[in-house]
Amino acid sequence: MPVATDWVTISALATAAGTLVLALATFASVRSANRAARVAERSLLAGLRPLLVPSKLDDPPQKIGFVDDKWVIAEGGRGVAEVGESAIYLAMALRNVGAGIAVLHGWDFYPRLLHGDDGHADPTEFVRLTRDIYVPVNDVGFWQGVFRDPDAPEFAAARAAIEARSDLTVDLLYGDHEGGQRVISRFVLRPRGDDGWLAAVGRHWNIDRDDPR
Repeated sequence: MPVATDWVTISALATAAGTLVLALATFASVRSANRAARVAERSLLAGLRPLLVPSKLDDPPQKIGFVDDKWVIAEGGRGVAEVGESAIYLAMALRNVGAGIAVLHGWDFYPRLLHGDDGHADPTEFVRLTRDIYVPVNDVGFWQGVFRDPDAPEFAAARAAIEARSDLTVDLLYGDHEGGQRVISRFVLRPRGDDGWLAAVGRHWNIDRDDPR
């Protein structure tokens, strides 16, 4: 006796198979779209990403003013560390070798030489700049900082290190002009024979994304 064809079951199986194929196609399409979106986002962020290093020795000097009408000159590739009666003035000439404008947020000072393996303070512990300092793309700019409390321990430590002509370390916190991609770059100021300071950079840490190492 011939077996009757169960068209209802066949139709249901065909519909289920079609639904599965459509679901797999949709899943693959979504994954591809997400991957394309991530690539586009990374490309956009790369176009906004700053990276600060000391300016070149033949770059133009930076004339830097402080709120008390104190002015200093930071020559190309160099820094400034001056001890006054009631203030210690720090500055450094910078160059932005990244693809986006750099906006400086804060700084952390050490009256000694620190290496890249020594780590850095939490960004919330950095001294906040009283104004945003911008460093254009492929151009020069500067950083400035000051100690104004002669009775503070950090004032005495900075004055002793500067007067002793010791190596100084400055960590700079900055990011892109959209407020993201924060970086901490470790700079060292080393004394020169002419009472100046030569700037060098030793390590960069990414705060909002993975480090490259």
